[in-house]
Amino acid sequence: MRTRAAIEAWIVAYERAWRSEGTDRLGEMFAAGASYRMSPYEEPVTGLDAIAALWEREREGPHERFEMRHEIVAVEGEVAVVRVAVEYGNGLEYRDLWILRFDAEGRCREFEEWPFWPGQQIVAEGGNE
Repeated sequence: MRTRAAIEAWIVAYERAWRSEGTDRLGEMFAAGASYRMSPYEEPVTGLDAIAALWEREREGPHERFEMRHEIVAVEGEVAVVRVAVEYGNGLEYRDLWILRFDAEGRCREFEEWPFWPGQQIVAEGGNE
C-alpha cells in the first residue's frame, strides 16, 4: 500500500529526473516492464528503454524552463491520482491528471496522463448528436 508521503517522494523524484541530463534515473522510479501513456487515447510505450526514448523526444533537456505544481488527489492501495499544473518559461501552460499504479517495491508500473491545455474543447466537435 502506497502512502501520500511515498507518492510525494515519487513525484519529487520524477521532476528531478525530468530536469536531469539523461535517463539513468528512470529505473529507480519505473518498473522494468512499466507502461507510460501520454493520453488516455494513445497506446502506451512499454519498458524502460521505450520510456527513456519518449522522455528524450518530449523534453528540451535539463535547462528547460518550467514550474510544476502538484496536488495528490487520492491514494488507494497501489493507485494514486495526482493533479499537475505546468507553466513553461515561454508562457505556455497545461493542466494534467496522472493515474499512477505502483508495484510492491514502490516503482511505477503504469503511468497514464490526462492532459488539458487552455482553449482545448471540452466536448468533441458536433457535440452529443
